[in-house]
Amino acid sequence: METIVVEPLARGWAVRTDTVENPMVFRTGRAAEETARGLAFRLAQAGKLVRLRLKLRNSSTEARFVCLPPLEPQALPNLVSLPDVRQPLVEPA
Repeated sequence: METIVVEPLARGWAVRTDTVENPMVFRTGRAAEETARGLAFRLAQAGKLVRLRLKLRNSSTEARFVCLPPLEPQALPNLVSLPDVRQPLVEPA
């Protein structure tokens, strides 16, 4: 599984992957996230399973996704949000 991580830098944002040694650096988090999602979709379209992690500047929260390869050759990959397993589930009252 390929992993793509978007994380804050002192000035800007980095997109890191397992297969590329040097990070891609962006001025805004939005640009970094769009690039990471696009890369995840392209890798999934090529048949790879991709884990996408988006870290916030305050490091208190992180969004996590898995990008699944499409089932049909012409279909789009599926981006699935993963729940935060560190937080206990709260049953509705």
